Amino acid sequence: MDLKRQIRQLAERSRDASRALAKLDAATKNSLLRAMADGIEKSAAAIKSANAKDLDAAKKSGLSSAMLDRLTLTDKRISEMARGVREVAQLPDPVGTTISEWTRPNGIRIQKVRVPIGVILIIYESRPNVTADAACLCFKTGNAVILRGGSEAIHSNLAIAEAMNVPGLPPNSITVVPTIDRAAIDELLKLDDLINLCIPRGGEGLIRAVAEKSRIPVIKHYKGVCHVFVDRDADFDMAEKIVINAKCQRPGVCNAIETLLIDDKIADKFLPRVAKTLTDKKVELRGDERTRQLVSSARPATEDDWYAEYLDLILAVRVVQNVDAAIDHITKYGSAHSDAIVTANKATAEKFLREVDSSSVFWNASTRLADGAQYGFGAEIGISTDKIHARGPMGLEELTSYKFVVAGDGQVRE
Repeated sequence: MDLKRQIRQLAERSRDASRALAKLDAATKNSLLRAMADGIEKSAAAIKSANAKDLDAAKKSGLSSAMLDRLTLTDKRISEMARGVREVAQLPDPVGTTISEWTRPNGIRIQKVRVPIGVILIIYESRPNVTADAACLCFKTGNAVILRGGSEAIHSNLAIAEAMNVPGLPPNSITVVPTIDRAAIDELLKLDDLINLCIPRGGEGLIRAVAEKSRIPVIKHYKGVCHVFVDRDADFDMAEKIVINAKCQRPGVCNAIETLLIDDKIADKFLPRVAKTLTDKKVELRGDERTRQLVSSARPATEDDWYAEYLDLILAVRVVQNVDAAIDHITKYGSAHSDAIVTANKATAEKFLREVDSSSVFWNASTRLADGAQYGFGAEIGISTDKIHARGPMGLEELTSYKFVVAGDGQVRE
């Protein structure tokens, strides 16, 4: 069978699964989710064995240390995957809930009710934990999911999906595309008659390529050029803690900061201090002229650095005149993902929170908190930088659509 026919059959089976999933009640779905979590834990050895194959190939291909970190599945990360699935099982099921209802003058009663989207295609890179997150969120919302991970994680993704395909689950509810042939993506993106939504997760190049080729509606998760602005009224201890966490805790993810902005009024005192801590943690600094006057080890920053999503231990640093200049910088160079201000000045903070147009804005907190689990959504499907349908961390509600249910007693249109 040729690839085109193989992919179409895969999507047809997912469509059939979506119809079966839409009929499941909340109790049944939650029971199956708990079984999936158990399956992940019981299959931990098999998942790690599969992951080891991927890591070995990735190292031979020269994948960066940050990307290797994204690919690696430890006992802790496998346990976190299972815990995330259980947390989703405990969350309220949005399917079937009434968003709003009203009665018209002619007596018809109208309800706006949440329903599954149908079949969701998720295209992603490197992080195999996305397989579990996406599968459980789509299942909870009654959607069949087709997962097309990166070739570097194929063995890990297949092993996780196998662990989650538990007895009682409608067949083909969770499908990992079994080939690493990139032509499979092109074929999937043509199937707007079978697939209802596409969510790409990964580098900007992948997302733009998917958006350009897809006949299916796409929710885009563009790059995370995130910022922390340290204001003149910031507490230095707090600011340093937030900056270090936002850059160093896990640099290879989209909510890690790529640029640090510092108010000129405190640059002399704060910048050398935080630069030393960052340098001690092996962060390469790239700064504007003022930064390099204060930190001799900083490399000159180019215009491209302000736009860059490094996903590595590299940080661009700029000294700005005030909060307005910080907002202007973020507006020009940011990606509308997640941006933070550190300040004790409430008025300054409120200005920043109001005027920075990103999916998450923070006051005295790390951008690393921009995450579905941290927001109480359980696992997340991703962080949307779009404004239509879904924005920011996508949880259960963002994986539903709605329909209007209209009841009358014989009304007709005059």
